[in-house]
Amino acid sequence: MKSLEELRAIRAKMQGKVGVRAENENQIRVVVGMATCGIASGARPVLTALSDAVQEQNLSEKICVTQTGCIGLCQYEPIVEVMEPGKDKVTYVKMTPEKALEVLRLHLLGGQVVAKYTLSAAQNSL
Repeated sequence: MKSLEELRAIRAKMQGKVGVRAENENQIRVVVGMATCGIASGARPVLTALSDAVQEQNLSEKICVTQTGCIGLCQYEPIVEVMEPGKDKVTYVKMTPEKALEVLRLHLLGGQVVAKYTLSAAQNSL
């Protein structure tokens, strides 16, 4: 067993390495709901598509893709929330990897919300 001091040193060392997804106040934050309902609905490929595209296009300084647990809207999973500094949060629902890449291209890079995939559009169609 390691001593408490050794464990603290390991923790401090690893926290620096885990900071790959470090956020700053100027980044666009993209959160994918990864609770059981989200995963069962296909959130994992959505998260993978977004993360891979951000890495491949060298957008990590501008966009931070993370995951969270339950967002509380199970019937709309997979859910992707976009939080831009100084703007209202946009919630995209019933996402697929293809839709997520469209959101990346049009909203995150182009500044145009993809209204047809938003929560408000889904609620209005009921």
